[in-house]
Amino acid sequence: MKFKPPFLIAEISANHCGKIEIAKKLIKCAKINNADAVKIQTYTADTMTINSRKKNFIIQNGLWKNYSLWDLYNKAHTPWAWHKELFNYAKKLKIKIFSTPFDETAVDFLEKLNCPFYKISSFEMNDIPLIKKVCLTKKPIIISTGTASLKEINVTYNVAKKFGAKDITLLYCVSKYPSKLEDFHMNNIRIMKKKFKCRIGFSDHSINNLVACSAVAAGAEIVEKHIALDNQKSGLDIEFSLKGKQIKNFKNDIINTFNMFSKKKFFRAGNENKFFKRSIYIIRDVKKGEKLSKKNIKRIRPGNGLPPIYYDRIIGKKSSINLKSGTPLTKNIFKKLKK
Repeated sequence: MKFKPPFLIAEISANHCGKIEIAKKLIKCAKINNADAVKIQTYTADTMTINSRKKNFIIQNGLWKNYSLWDLYNKAHTPWAWHKELFNYAKKLKIKIFSTPFDETAVDFLEKLNCPFYKISSFEMNDIPLIKKVCLTKKPIIISTGTASLKEINVTYNVAKKFGAKDITLLYCVSKYPSKLEDFHMNNIRIMKKKFKCRIGFSDHSINNLVACSAVAAGAEIVEKHIALDNQKSGLDIEFSLKGKQIKNFKNDIINTFNMFSKKKFFRAGNENKFFKRSIYIIRDVKKGEKLSKKNIKRIRPGNGLPPIYYDRIIGKKSSINLKSGTPLTKNIFKKLKK
């Protein structure tokens, strides 16, 4: 997968609210606001769970409290009948589109649409048959790692490598909706990068741009973020989604963060204000042949003379020319000083 980091993936998820017109508007919104790709999800309620109202199928807390799993996914899913139209629409707008398949039948379906790469959701990253199925397509795979230990990530990563994945991205993720600042530990990104020697990204369910900026500072090259339309009020994921122009601001923030960490060696831009640095100045008229001393030179501001490091080397030397008070000592003058 070729891209210029930081690469922003705009996740539509369930914010289409069951209307293909809104799904299209979200794709256009992502394009207009500088997202690099847009992602949908490919599942049905029946490929996710069973239609049961037993207590252990009811969500007990959080944004979706009291939904049964089947009802939630039935409401949230992106109909498969929309996919071809959405893929074609994204292609027309010249924005990359791909999907998260949640079972093998979804992979088969997406292959017919020539899905360019795949995302594995955090809650499916331990579904080894699904990982194998995606890897056998030989396409890039992005694996989200919410809730997972390093050991669990290692198992999935090794399976992906074994079954032919050449381009693997692991996303550090906190599977909490929305997640708070204290939920994140950005050194995890550095640890993952060192251990797995692959591209590391970040899946963001927070409501603070600082979180994604911190992830980029720690080395994340891809950032995934849920999106909604300007002033959109409803949507199952609306609480942790960027709205409209917020997407562009978010992208600018992560780009600026990336640029601030882009140099690998010590670097100065060269446009800093050096005027207020100290340098060596003549503070009393000096005649030709007169020695320079603490009485006639001083380390003062501004900084357009020789730096103070030359001070001890200058003291006691004779000037070969007349020097006026207020004159900065320069390298040219320094070369002409006599013992």
